[in-house]
Amino acid sequence: MGLLDEDRLFPTEGRARGLARDLYAGIRDLPIVSPHGHTDPRWFAENQPFPDPAQLFVTPDHYVFRMLCSQGVPLTDLGVPRVDGGPTETDGRRIWHLFARHYHLLRGTPSRLWLDHSFQHVFGIDRRLSADTADWYYDRIADCLSRPEFRPRALFDRFNIEVIATTEAATDDLLWHRMIRESDWGGRVVTAYRPDGVVDPEMAGFADNVALLGQQTGFDTATWDGYLDAHRARRAFFRDHGATSSDHGHPTARTEDLPQADAAALFDKALRGDCTPDEADAFRGQMLTEMARMSLEDGLVLQIHPGSRRNHSDPVMAMFGRDKGFDIPGRTDYVTALRPLLNAVGMRPDLTVILFTLDETSYSRELAPLAGVWPCLRLGPPWWFHDSPEGMMRFRQMTTETAGFYNTVGFNDDTRAFCSIPARHDVARRVDCAYLATLIATGRLHRDEAPELAHDLTYGLAKRAYRL
Repeated sequence: MGLLDEDRLFPTEGRARGLARDLYAGIRDLPIVSPHGHTDPRWFAENQPFPDPAQLFVTPDHYVFRMLCSQGVPLTDLGVPRVDGGPTETDGRRIWHLFARHYHLLRGTPSRLWLDHSFQHVFGIDRRLSADTADWYYDRIADCLSRPEFRPRALFDRFNIEVIATTEAATDDLLWHRMIRESDWGGRVVTAYRPDGVVDPEMAGFADNVALLGQQTGFDTATWDGYLDAHRARRAFFRDHGATSSDHGHPTARTEDLPQADAAALFDKALRGDCTPDEADAFRGQMLTEMARMSLEDGLVLQIHPGSRRNHSDPVMAMFGRDKGFDIPGRTDYVTALRPLLNAVGMRPDLTVILFTLDETSYSRELAPLAGVWPCLRLGPPWWFHDSPEGMMRFRQMTTETAGFYNTVGFNDDTRAFCSIPARHDVARRVDCAYLATLIATGRLHRDEAPELAHDLTYGLAKRAYRL
């Protein structure tokens, strides 16, 4: 008996369930287009075996370790490295035993679905993880990881990934992407331009990062014009390494369209470290509009990921650094925040701006009405805390009536957890088929329209939106 119900996430009502099954059968084996994520390009460049089951499934996955942390499990016991190099658990088997003893904490969560999918479909496991099966699991997965068919490139091919985008800082040298391109492997791994470190005055090392940007490009980044030219040069460098998008993880969705003299004065304050919090937010907002204008020049799709209140725990930030599970969603305004950018360039159909949110209350009130009228806007899929079956269904229910399907961009997995990619896409495919089946059963969609729409939601929309 497998770990997964074959009809998981489909409607319980008989006719709708049958419709969902039929639609899913038509799209379940389509290639995976993963246009935004955080897998490590080094995996595919070097193609070395993954170290052990704990390093694959536990230590790098903030979805997993934040849940265990919430129940009092120390991050050091899960192998999460400290910024000061202090002691932390390094024995993979001990980490795995601790994980297995607490696996019940993930019941009902999307992480449980993703993990069970990975265990069953990637490693051929048909029994539940628990304290009693922990050693069996560990040995089984470790044995698999020692084989050539479980190395990153082989799994990439086995997962039927057509293209995957990683995300690199604006100053990254893209060494691993060059190695992939120069290898004899045919997998398509592209980068995405993430300039947060050189557009956020509140980020540690901002001025030094801007100086490095100048060294890399030969432009004088102590001046506003030189700084913008340096961005153009780095974006071109990223495009040469396959990038089709930029990505912006700002605290808010604020945009500005200041006179260039005012923008230059604000930039000077940012370099000196003299910005107030409001001025720093204004500078980030100005840079979103500048990046949108650059997108009109070079064709990169612009993604905005606002609304995360980063590093909520000061002690965890001090001991473990960024991205350790303590980023929390917050209320986010879009209508007022985006107006300067939209009034500047929003009517251009050759610009694509993809909006994400961690604030579900904005779906029907702000995001869907905005995307339902501005030609440049598209809605990204449910993200982070909402990339769950319920979150995906709420997204469709709250946005379709105003934005339709074709102002959305399909699914992207946005993950560092490589083995969960097929699982995440499978969940999205099942939920979309369930939603379409409900529309058919309630007379809101013709049966003969649904297969084409399911194909678009699974494959076509992402390819088109991200220009892949």
